[in-house]
Amino acid sequence: MAYPAMNNRLIPLLQKLLARDTTSRESNLALIQDIHDYLAEWGIDAELFHSEDGRKANLYAVLGPAGGGGVMLSGHTDVVPVDGQTWSVPPFDMTYRDGRYYGRGAADMKGFIACVLASRARVSCTAAENAAAPRLLL
Repeated sequence: MAYPAMNNRLIPLLQKLLARDTTSRESNLALIQDIHDYLAEWGIDAELFHSEDGRKANLYAVLGPAGGGGVMLSGHTDVVPVDGQTWSVPPFDMTYRDGRYYGRGAADMKGFIACVLASRARVSCTAAENAAAPRLLL
């Protein structure tokens, strides 16, 4: 079953996430703030946990009503450096070609993060019915 409304959120989210250079040696704060702001727009509180040097952060959010149980949706925001790699597309610009989206992190893990964020409305509704809201940890 297709969900056009979700797809309308998914593609712009993926594009924004892929545009952020979160190579492991760089900061991820801009990306984490983007995710925090997106969740806030939907009334979802998220906690940030900063590294000792303040250059990186993790994010934790409950995607529905608070309560016991639920599944943990866990991922990471850093990507492997592109140094020495041959890319046929710019690695930090989302490129659509032959029915696929390309960009550094599209498969690991920014695509997953975009899917979780885009499906947030459906997940929250399901969680409300089952009283077991999923948790997001990045």
